[in-house]
Amino acid sequence: MSVQRIASRYAKSLIDLAQEQGKLERVLEDVQSFKEVSKNRDFLLMLKSPVVKADTKERVFNQLFGGKYDEMTMAFLRILLRKGREAALAEIAHEYILQYKVIKHISTVKLITAAPMSAEGVAAIKAKILASGATQANIELVTEVDPNLVGGFVIQFEDKLYDASVAHKLGIMKQNFKGNLYISQIMA
Repeated sequence: MSVQRIASRYAKSLIDLAQEQGKLERVLEDVQSFKEVSKNRDFLLMLKSPVVKADTKERVFNQLFGGKYDEMTMAFLRILLRKGREAALAEIAHEYILQYKVIKHISTVKLITAAPMSAEGVAAIKAKILASGATQANIELVTEVDPNLVGGFVIQFEDKLYDASVAHKLGIMKQNFKGNLYISQIMA
């Protein structure tokens, strides 16, 4: 079975249990924290290592997360350790966050600009995106600066891309000039 399918199924189980017990937001905090910890290369290698025994991994989890995470989240982590699914934990965390956003009708929109934008500019773009109806009712706006755009902006969400950057427009002009050679129509 693929890691994506495993992650999706375990995330669905956790999200259903969290909803049932009214701990959806609390578990989300735990999962986001775990996802951040999973970015540590050593921690990730320890999780995926077949040499490190499950009981050792459980002790590490208790040291790192015990008392900080909800008991339901800790029980879920212990179950995954016993089933040997700890290598998929980072993917399960990612999938949980995606499923949470679907439940809460949250669209993640990435705004890439050539220079940092003012708060008013970001708010105006966010309002335009909401008014378009192309996204969910709630928007999580992630901003990024990429000087290679020269000017303008790029908006990405779901499988959509709106590129209003100067670099993109220059690229289009370059392609147009390559294929449109001037041929003189002067007849002698």
